[in-house]
Amino acid sequence: MPTARNRLLVALDVDAPEKAHALVDQLTGHVGGFKIGKELFVTAGPSVVRHVVERGAHVFLDMKFHDIPNTVAGAVRAAVRHGVWMLNVHASGGAAMVRAAVDAARQTAEETGGEFPLVIGVTILTSLDDEDLKNVGIATPAHSAALRLAKLSQLNGLHGVVASATDARNIKDHCGENFVVVSPGIRPAGSDAGDQKRLMTPAKAIANGADYLVVGRPITQAPDPAAAADAIVAEIRQALGD
Repeated sequence: MPTARNRLLVALDVDAPEKAHALVDQLTGHVGGFKIGKELFVTAGPSVVRHVVERGAHVFLDMKFHDIPNTVAGAVRAAVRHGVWMLNVHASGGAAMVRAAVDAARQTAEETGGEFPLVIGVTILTSLDDEDLKNVGIATPAHSAALRLAKLSQLNGLHGVVASATDARNIKDHCGENFVVVSPGIRPAGSDAGDQKRLMTPAKAIANGADYLVVGRPITQAPDPAAAADAIVAEIRQALGD
């Protein structure tokens, strides 16, 4: 199992590569890895992924691929060639798309001699609650929809899912302890919720079964990002009983 420090992934949701590089310099050794999402990737391109990988840090490429199977497979192949440690696809893209992503990741890793990354499925965004789902035609509660997508992900070869920590224990109970749950929407006590709705503190998230916690603004916008990260790692360590 990952250590307390390795369970913390910092979201580099910034608008310039220089800001990302500075955060990586500040936080390497304090956290387990870095999430690179759409804003930074669209701004800086693959070079920012390579920069973090070359620093020896884990990269979770959070592009949430969702398209026809052939297109997603091509995107996954490109991601694996950049050396990412973990990447995600929308589980709602369906079984064929999910299988295409897993197959593309495995084959590319074999062809390049690289590591087979964790490929995980996005379930229900933490910014959505039951009412939001109703508005887009999903009648089931968020926790039920997340579990259904987690089961589809597991059945079709994904290593785990992105899910709210509020759903983590339910997913673990049905999919097993080895099925990875990566949880965004993590806020230390007293932090601003921002645009998130289904939130948990780091300690509660770990206690509820989350394996990895994705934290952005409470660290990246803190006066001392390294100190903020260390405080969250200490909270994770306490929750684990280490």
